[in-house]
Amino acid sequence: MRAVLQRLTSSLVVLFGVTVLTFVVAFVIPSDPARTVAGPKADPQTLAVIRRDLGLDRPLPAQYAQYVWRLLHGDFGRSYLTRQPVVHAIAERLPATAFLALVALAVSACGGVAVGCFTALQRRPAIDLVTLTASLAALSLPAFWLGMLLLYVLGYRLRWFPLGGYGLYHVVLPACALALGGAAYYARVVHTNLRSVLAEEFVRTARAKGLSPMRVYGKHALRNALLPLVTLLGLDFAGLMSGVVLTETVFNWPGLGRLAVEAVFNQDIPLIMGTVLFSALLVVGVNVVVDLVYGLIDPRIRDVRG
Repeated sequence: MRAVLQRLTSSLVVLFGVTVLTFVVAFVIPSDPARTVAGPKADPQTLAVIRRDLGLDRPLPAQYAQYVWRLLHGDFGRSYLTRQPVVHAIAERLPATAFLALVALAVSACGGVAVGCFTALQRRPAIDLVTLTASLAALSLPAFWLGMLLLYVLGYRLRWFPLGGYGLYHVVLPACALALGGAAYYARVVHTNLRSVLAEEFVRTARAKGLSPMRVYGKHALRNALLPLVTLLGLDFAGLMSGVVLTETVFNWPGLGRLAVEAVFNQDIPLIMGTVLFSALLVVGVNVVVDLVYGLIDPRIRDVRG
């Protein structure tokens, strides 16, 4: 319980810092939200009325205090353009981002673990070299560039997949574009950790007891080798759930990343701050959950904390 309270306290401090930074950056940008709402040909009287209605005529400390007060009551504000609550706008885009994130994470995790286990059990220097080279090459490819390549080859030239949109058939290309780099990284992590675990004494003891290779590798070695993967999966899931801006833009995917891009182009400050704060909430929340789950998986960590 003490560890949980410490994590929650540090998380609140991080979220407070995020609100301060996003608020300052949003209002330092040389733009006029009132003119964005009213249009480029609005007269000064109309602009003054809009600024008063939006609370933009008040001092920045007063605006920030009001913003924090609303956050404490679960109010992220309203969009300047659509007048829709920011929470509703995020909730509308969240299912699409969650769908893409889960598919991409599942593909990358399954592929990375399978390749990492296979190469680690081969014990051949040539396979190690090929694995390292292939993983570095895959990690070097930007997801949005790979997405554009997949769109051109598999969507435009071969017409196997649609060029964009939202649906079960539409998720294949963006999920593959996002999963390649993650799968390469997971494969390298599993390969390295499994090799080191297989050299431990408890694995040799399990073999000496006559246990089957499946039990030695699956129950004893693989369980310990996959521990660091829990943290990586949690952080990657939070990053994907925050909205992959470029990938969602390339594939015209109606997720949080597209919402953030639209908010920036429209200078919609409440929507910008809402998407950033929601992303921070996801990252902080997943960090807390991963930390607790890590302690449940590995009793040694729980004993040290106790």
